Amino acid sequence: MSSPAPTASRKSQIAKVVQVSSGNFLEMYDFMVFGYFASAIGDAFFPNGDHFASLMLSLMTFGVGFLMRPIGALILGAYIDRHGRRAGLILTLALMSVGTFTLAFLPGFAVIGIAAPLLILFARLLQGFSAGVELGGVSVYLAEIATPGHKGFYVSWQSASQQAAVIFAALLGVALTALLPGPAADQWGWRIPFVVGCLIIPFLFLLRRYLPETEAFRARKHHPKALEVWRTLIRNWGIVVIGVMLVTMTTVSFYLITAYTPTFGKEVLRLPPTATLTVTVLVGLSNFIWLPIMGAFSDRIGRIPILVGATVMTLLTAYPAMLWLVAEPSFMRLLTVELWLSFLYASYNGAMVVTLTEIVPEEVRTAGFSLAYSLATALFGGFTPAICLWLIQQSGNKASPGLWMSAAAALGLIASLLVRRRENRGAREAANQGFGVAER
Repeated sequence: MSSPAPTASRKSQIAKVVQVSSGNFLEMYDFMVFGYFASAIGDAFFPNGDHFASLMLSLMTFGVGFLMRPIGALILGAYIDRHGRRAGLILTLALMSVGTFTLAFLPGFAVIGIAAPLLILFARLLQGFSAGVELGGVSVYLAEIATPGHKGFYVSWQSASQQAAVIFAALLGVALTALLPGPAADQWGWRIPFVVGCLIIPFLFLLRRYLPETEAFRARKHHPKALEVWRTLIRNWGIVVIGVMLVTMTTVSFYLITAYTPTFGKEVLRLPPTATLTVTVLVGLSNFIWLPIMGAFSDRIGRIPILVGATVMTLLTAYPAMLWLVAEPSFMRLLTVELWLSFLYASYNGAMVVTLTEIVPEEVRTAGFSLAYSLATALFGGFTPAICLWLIQQSGNKASPGLWMSAAAALGLIASLLVRRRENRGAREAANQGFGVAER
């Protein structure tokens, strides 16, 4: 008679993972659609006689939303640490929805003039503000509901839900590119994925409405106010800096192999749009498969070996792989390189996200995680498509995105070694304290 209990518990855990990850899906879906259709969005809202300038303005608008993430992390992160994981996750979903509706239905520059790019900018800033704590809120929730010894596996589903959004958005892009004539896709077809996002929103609200609060949060007797959260973060600024360095590798590599791939394939490699979007679909599928595997693997062998191994392999192979790709661009070469970079990204991220939840102090876990993640995204990751385009334009080196990813890997490697040093120091202090107690 006792056998149904574990099954019921397992189903309950799966339901919680799906519920909490649902809003994460919408956030990444919107970001991916904007990245995939950056060229068409640039023509609609930032018309310019120079196509490069129009595309650059579109990609900069894509990146500028990330500048709001640190502010969202501080304000909304403190709100979640004070009022609960569930309340904060519903609020972030509501804010994200406003941005989605704006992008779907706002008339272009030809209709409302300068108001069009200004309102698009506002929508991106609002999305960035809400996204500043979405990842942190989801990751902390998953860490707090994880069963013993499986925290890495649970937290990896935060990133895996993003890959589902990558796949879904790219599949829509492939379908639109195949079904609509070129002019139609560029003029109005790009709005369809945003409208689809609007149709998904009510379902996501329904899922999060029934999301239970975590036992860990309910068990805490003290829920700090915003000023207490911010003071604690200032005292632990060193952990935040290490967190920023850890996340830089993740966010740069992710936006390089997903959001930038369609633009890179079309504008730089001169491959058909359908081919580059197909590669993006397969990259998202690869990420989705590898992330839980590597998260679970980090539960078995530890976080640091995976973090160090992935960053070292990136330093050794990212730029040579890009050189090989641009020497003779083709669908198969692009797919091969992107799948390899996907494996490196997923290996690193599967261990990195859970590491970040473990090194941030518990009382400010959401705000601290979100601040580190959002700063890295604002400073480096979110502008990766624009930076890669600029590097190629300035240097003439089509493989230069590989150097950008290598630089991010170097920061990730340094941060991983700093985390290991902190762990070793903590273990020595604990051992010394134990020895002192035994002596007394």
